Amino acid sequence: MTDPALHPSEPARRGPFRDAARLWFGTALWKRILLGLVLGVIAGLILQERAVDIKWLGDAFIRLIRMLVVPLVFITIVAGVAAMAEPRRLGAIGTRTIGLYFGLMLIASSLGLLIGTLLQPGVGVDLSGAVPLVSGTPPASFGDTLMNIIPVNPIAAMASGDVLAVIFFALLLGTGILVVGEPARPLRRLFDAGSAVMLQITAFVMEMAPFGVFALIAWVTGTSGAGAFLSIFKLALCVLIGCAIQTLLVHGGLIRLLGRLPARPFFRDVTDAIVVAFTTSSSSATLPVAMRVAQTNLGVSPTVASTTLPIGVTLSMDGTALYVALLTMFAAQVFGIPLAAVDYLMIILTTTLVAIGTAPVPSASLFILAAVLSVIGISPEQTALLVGFILPFDRPLDMMRTVPNCTSDLSVAVVVARSEGELDVPSYLAKPVE
Repeated sequence: MTDPALHPSEPARRGPFRDAARLWFGTALWKRILLGLVLGVIAGLILQERAVDIKWLGDAFIRLIRMLVVPLVFITIVAGVAAMAEPRRLGAIGTRTIGLYFGLMLIASSLGLLIGTLLQPGVGVDLSGAVPLVSGTPPASFGDTLMNIIPVNPIAAMASGDVLAVIFFALLLGTGILVVGEPARPLRRLFDAGSAVMLQITAFVMEMAPFGVFALIAWVTGTSGAGAFLSIFKLALCVLIGCAIQTLLVHGGLIRLLGRLPARPFFRDVTDAIVVAFTTSSSSATLPVAMRVAQTNLGVSPTVASTTLPIGVTLSMDGTALYVALLTMFAAQVFGIPLAAVDYLMIILTTTLVAIGTAPVPSASLFILAAVLSVIGISPEQTALLVGFILPFDRPLDMMRTVPNCTSDLSVAVVVARSEGELDVPSYLAKPVE
């Protein structure tokens, strides 16, 4: 008879792998993502420029979650609107959502100006070594922006990833299903099932997040390193302070004052979304994760989550508003341009309006600077010089300012859900099951 000690069975041989898998998947996802982030920093410092060889893994993760954005936005908005009891609730939720987003961006741009005025990051900065870069085409007029929201071909809008046009068509379709009522019930059930499927696919994709975060952070650390901040350390410090205040105090205060809820469970439960926002530097790439976090961790109903979060991805840009206002102060200090009270007001208003139209992709805010800087008399040549100075260091700064974009969306979703009676408060307060 064969000795089992000398010839272990197949299950016994697979035991260590099974235990490792059980330990890995039994650990909360946010802890695995943070582990990937820490290991990515270490790997980047070791690999240096060779870290670019593993960047493909991070790019694959970003492509996966971007793959989900358009179908997730379309299906969940239709399902959420169709699930409303009355059509007029759509107008109430939409109005409250847009009003909160606009108010938060006004606060963010004001905060950027305040920090820039107090800390003066542009004083003593020499741009003589910067290579001028064209700052991009001016934003479209307000009328053109409104016209572009209406898709000539909804299918083409989905194929091109035009999120605003997709949202517009999804709202129309969901409203149609809601108004038709009983005859449209099969279509409503189809979209309900599709919404559940898309959230499950999102959960599958998020299992790759620790590896994607590891690769992206290793690439950023290896190619930029700690030295990336040294040349613009004061500006980076201003961005960090501003993002921290906007995230913790402003968004936390929104939860506490308007939502009448403690802010600590909110920040505890949105870690997954914050880490993905930080590492991808993309609000649109964070949307699938934010949708899952809002419903499973924060207790926001699918109706509110599917309405507020997709709108937030395209309209709510707190980090961008803060950063562009701060860069405007930075530029005024670098070029020695004095500012009057009316200039500050114009910067706040222009920054907020420009931020609304910013594409939710990395470094997009740098290429809309011309619209704001022209308000205080900075020439296109000076703008190109400023962009050339900032762009090499922009990736780490972009990672920071994407975080308040994410927490703005989620905090507004919680507040709107609370006001509409669509928030599961026990789920919000409870610690997620790990």
